[in-house]
Amino acid sequence: MFCIHDHEDYLSRRNVWVNGPVIVGAGPSGLAVGACLKEQGVPFVVLERADCIASLWQKRTYDRLKLHLPKQFCQLPKLPFPEDFPEYPTKKQFIQYLESYAKKFEINPRFNECVQSAKYDETSGLWRVKTVSTSNSSSGGAEVEYICWQLVVATGENAECVMPEIEGMSEFGGDIVHVSNYKSGEDYRGKKVLVVGCGNSGMEVSLDLCSHNAQPSMVVRNSVHVLPRDILGKSTFELAVLLMKWLPLCLIDKLLLIMAWFILGNTEKYGLKRPAMGPLLLKNTEGKTPVLDIGTLQKIKSGDIKVVPEIKRFSRGRVELVNGQNLEVDSVVLATGYRSNVPSWLQESEFFSNNGFPKSPFPNGWKGNSGLYAVGFTRRGLSGTSSDAMRIAQDIGKIWKEETKQTKKRMGSHRRCISQF
Repeated sequence: MFCIHDHEDYLSRRNVWVNGPVIVGAGPSGLAVGACLKEQGVPFVVLERADCIASLWQKRTYDRLKLHLPKQFCQLPKLPFPEDFPEYPTKKQFIQYLESYAKKFEINPRFNECVQSAKYDETSGLWRVKTVSTSNSSSGGAEVEYICWQLVVATGENAECVMPEIEGMSEFGGDIVHVSNYKSGEDYRGKKVLVVGCGNSGMEVSLDLCSHNAQPSMVVRNSVHVLPRDILGKSTFELAVLLMKWLPLCLIDKLLLIMAWFILGNTEKYGLKRPAMGPLLLKNTEGKTPVLDIGTLQKIKSGDIKVVPEIKRFSRGRVELVNGQNLEVDSVVLATGYRSNVPSWLQESEFFSNNGFPKSPFPNGWKGNSGLYAVGFTRRGLSGTSSDAMRIAQDIGKIWKEETKQTKKRMGSHRRCISQF
């Protein structure tokens, strides 16, 4: 047995044995698993490539962002949101909640530890997780290998930006940024801005640009469901969850679309064609989230936000669309989403598919073989994350308690090499 007493000693070691699971990722998913493991009395280590928890929220989201669902559907296990928080907490409030969550459950991630690879060693029955330090200190670039019995993949669905390659982008000359680098429309006052993407981010960024007197045009490549965020004073999502207790999904989809038509009108006449599949069924089968409108559609109807078709090519200060139309553009915001980065570092092919998601759909995608677990890949937001986190902790806790009893019986015969964190 050995102990790691301080950060310098920790970095000086090439191999670190972990008594309990290694959790990769300190976003909401990793924090949720950590909190549930604390309740089970299981030690663990959380590795995070950034220098803070929830780096997506802290560093890669726009200022006006709020939770799109009511807070009761977004809270993590064991700790509700403060009662004085609004129904839809702001970005700042959500970060505050996550920081208090980590503090309450004494979750202290190892920051600036970027996982390069994780592989299961069949011979020893152990996971080997190799990291490199990304800090700017004198110890930057130090490599460490964590050795553990269980590995929890908590990097989530949105680990890496999706950057499309469009002909002529290098010739454009103006600013082209991914939405992860967009903060506020204040920087775009008076400019003609092309927003590529019509999901919740694309819609909300277009609205934000409009409110700062920019001139946004939004590229809509595919069909999209636009629903009112609230119906008759109740959250649309909450209403759908309530209806699921009594009605089949296909019928709920029909009811939602009828109510959306009465509230929003026919969106297709404004260039927003609806998919053939209903919004809830589409979300469950393909993971495509419907847009919850918070005012963007009204700006589209008034002409303040222009809807345009797919891009054919860029040229200097201009963009040509597939319908032959040419637009003068000053800046471009790519609201083209995110993807999982699991295939880039996890050397495993049975549990995860090539797209970085578990092969088994929810609710069966939380556990693989040989002590491998996944959280944050349900395509069901934070409620799905919480559900999987509790399952994972219960499963690991059961194994931990059984092995602890066996170790005590062996009276000094230790199966584990332990690092106390």
